[in-house]
Amino acid sequence: MSLFTSRRPDPLPAVDPSPRGLLISLRGVEKVFETPAGRSYVLRRITADVQQGEFISIMGPSGAGKSTLLSILGMLDSAWSGEFWFFGQPVHAMAHKDRVALNKAHMGFVFQQYHLIDDLTVAENLDIPLSYRNVKKSEREAMVADTLDRFGIVAKKDLFPRQLSGGQQQLVGVARAVIAKPKLILADEPTGNLHSGQGREIMELFKRLNADGTTIIQVTHSEENARYGNRVIELRDGWMTGAEGAAAPRAT
Repeated sequence: MSLFTSRRPDPLPAVDPSPRGLLISLRGVEKVFETPAGRSYVLRRITADVQQGEFISIMGPSGAGKSTLLSILGMLDSAWSGEFWFFGQPVHAMAHKDRVALNKAHMGFVFQQYHLIDDLTVAENLDIPLSYRNVKKSEREAMVADTLDRFGIVAKKDLFPRQLSGGQQQLVGVARAVIAKPKLILADEPTGNLHSGQGREIMELFKRLNADGTTIIQVTHSEENARYGNRVIELRDGWMTGAEGAAAPRAT
């Protein structure tokens, strides 16, 4: 039967609430808008698993539902149906405040438009995710200093985003995403506004972070960027297409 044939959804597969190594399980996830012409589906019956330590690329044409899926994975969107398990916890059954707490405890985000706070310095932008947690000021200062050194941006710590190049802003964005040592990094077209050299620098950085055990899920149109990961999930018109999670040739 074609994926595009309308039919009653199959029963949702059972999920072991705490399987070893499993980070994310999606079961029958759908996103729909009600319009005067009827229902408009953005995502249809998305079912997929993500193991800890994977590097996954979500690909597909514009309007396929890629960024919507990433937003759901990041717990930024709660208007969807289906089941979403994260570290064995049922996100679909959680109150908003509990989803926010889970997000802040385990996730980092890298955006195409950087999303740095314009009136804060580089060091102050890095401090933001730490301020969401119960981290003492002295510890935060030490973590910011260590991250500035790790990313080679100590000399930029007192500059504002407008004083940085696009590549430098994205580097700060990645540094901000990883400073709190998240289990999962979600990246939405992370090299879309960068020239090829800057883009490769960011992807090499992701590759190193993944080698250290960080799970990464990126939305990308770039076949080259996808090769840095180990698996591709393809979307078209809201559906997953082809074999689920096709392996991607790794970049060398």
